[in-house]
Amino acid sequence: MPTTHRRLSIVLPTFNERSNINAITHQLLPLQKLHHQLEILFVDDDSADGTADAIVELAQQHPCIRLIRRVGRYGLSSAIKEGILNATGDVVVVMDSDGQHESEAVDSAVETLLNKELDLVVGSRFHAAAEINGLSTKRERNSTWANAVARFSLPHYRQLTDYMSGFFALRPAICLPFVRQVEVGGFKFLYELLALSHGQLRVAEVPLQFQPRISGESKLDLAVVWDLGVSILHTLLLRSVPRRAISFGLVGATGILVQLAVNQGLMALGLGFEQALPPAVIVAASSNYLINNVLTFRFQRLKGLALVRGLLKFLVVASLPVLANVGVTSAFYSLVTRNTFLAQLVGIVVVFVWNYAASSRFVWNSP
Repeated sequence: MPTTHRRLSIVLPTFNERSNINAITHQLLPLQKLHHQLEILFVDDDSADGTADAIVELAQQHPCIRLIRRVGRYGLSSAIKEGILNATGDVVVVMDSDGQHESEAVDSAVETLLNKELDLVVGSRFHAAAEINGLSTKRERNSTWANAVARFSLPHYRQLTDYMSGFFALRPAICLPFVRQVEVGGFKFLYELLALSHGQLRVAEVPLQFQPRISGESKLDLAVVWDLGVSILHTLLLRSVPRRAISFGLVGATGILVQLAVNQGLMALGLGFEQALPPAVIVAASSNYLINNVLTFRFQRLKGLALVRGLLKFLVVASLPVLANVGVTSAFYSLVTRNTFLAQLVGIVVVFVWNYAASSRFVWNSP
């Protein structure tokens, strides 16, 4: 196989993976004796459990190991992007640091990439020859559903079976222009890379023998699921709307439900529509702030006293559109229609753009 003089970089994002580092490293080190000049590149998000210290100790023993320690920069997609951009290999493999991706899959992916002259090879959990030993029934079902939705949004790559995979091999010489464009606010880097390439990459899959984690717990949570939904909507909207604006808008949709519910509840207690409207708007705005803090701006998430100060700043920033919301809604209700739902919806739409732009800049200090 013509890989003897190839340099292979393996990128492993880490966050609180100290207990896995030694095992995964010693699974990968034999690759340098087989075909490749090897670089093992860990990208650590300033783990609190001593992950970086464990990597440094291994790097002192094995010169092929490198560490990128990130402070103030967080997120899986961001770590993958930074790792690929800093890798020095002719081929780059991205894989998890928890042992669920076997080292044997690296050679399989690299051989397929080189021998078939491809640009990207995906390690698939759902390939006909794959085995899944490391996913719960619920996780497998959710991944199957997510892949079905992703396939619909990526018509150029419908031959693939696992758009959510954390394991893939690529040629940086071909893929770097697309890697540079990946928005790091998302979670599923592979999906974003495929969406950006618009079918320009030669892609295939290899089956994975997906294993249980060596130790620790999955990082999958509500924010990850939310990010996936935002990414898919972003693609379906032809990337014409910023990802964060989509997330902000979806949170705003929950605020509509909160405002309507609070308004109706207060009216049921005897208040008139105009009297019930201001507190309903304020409760909805506070709800939007808290949800956005957890989801839309989670990498700038405010905590403790900063969370309280942020709420006050959010309400101040939103004060003008709150007044506009009340004023426009009341006028629409009085002059156009007595339909309380339509009247409130008009007021909410009027203030969305201001809320998004001003909140991003002045509450979460996000560009």
